[in-house]
Amino acid sequence: MQALKLLWNPTDGIDLGFFKIQFYSLMFVVAFSLGWYIIKKIYNKEQESEKNLDSLFIYMVLAILIGARVGHVLFYQSELVFQDPLSIILPFRFVPEIEYTGFRGLASHGAAIAVIVAMYFYSKKVIKKPMLWILDRVVIPVASGAIFVRIGNFINSEIIGKEVTDFPLGVQFLKESIGARQATIITKIKDPNKAYDAIANDPVFAETLASVPFRHPAQLYESFGYVFVFLTLLYFYWKTDKSKQLGFLFGLFLVLLWTVRFFVEFVKEAQVDNRGDWLLNTGQWLSIPFVLCGVYFMVQSYKKTYNSDPLS
Repeated sequence: MQALKLLWNPTDGIDLGFFKIQFYSLMFVVAFSLGWYIIKKIYNKEQESEKNLDSLFIYMVLAILIGARVGHVLFYQSELVFQDPLSIILPFRFVPEIEYTGFRGLASHGAAIAVIVAMYFYSKKVIKKPMLWILDRVVIPVASGAIFVRIGNFINSEIIGKEVTDFPLGVQFLKESIGARQATIITKIKDPNKAYDAIANDPVFAETLASVPFRHPAQLYESFGYVFVFLTLLYFYWKTDKSKQLGFLFGLFLVLLWTVRFFVEFVKEAQVDNRGDWLLNTGQWLSIPFVLCGVYFMVQSYKKTYNSDPLS
């Protein structure tokens, strides 16, 4: 029996009449804006030129968005390469019919790999410092951004948790369980949002609503975990000398963030249907190498103290 029943049926966004701001997109705006603010504070503390921030922002945004999308396709939906290749780079799907989907399907593992590659080039071409120096610092705003991305996933009713019965925090994800078209057919209401509202509030559709299972709010578990990761990194950067050990903060980030991801995956639904019976799911298998790499960088950091000499 749920002590805290929650029916999740949010609006898609803020309708301005001429334009609709999607909440998921808004979470990315918040993530990048907060990240910009944090890294600016870090650069000021390090007495680094703010002119390098513009380049860093471009490198990071492109790496995160492109890497996350390509990573999703490679790790979770490789069939798109042959079945619907245009949907990889456009906010539409074309099979079986043209439909606006927005830019959905982003994998954090792909974003992480792309950011590492991008920071290699940024360190060489722009800031002229060791790659680990910049990685030790960008992981702080990255961790803060991850908090809001997972909140966006919760708003979108995606990356859902497994079904639960006797659990105090069960959530009914109405829009995930009942598609928009199905909702309009059930209610005979043409507007999908009004159809969902009817299912949620009209006793006539009580049986339909009761068929929607309660699930773990896995997105929020992960988001709360990332709050801990962010605060830990912030503490070690501002209150200790660990930022002088090249790779320590980067390694700590890898260990903490992907450990959170690894354990939360136990209560998530498999993102690929035919992998649901795997011993560990795709996200967990992909997280293990990141954790091991993190341990390596933390250990190696005790042998690498940063000095102010630029890279040659």
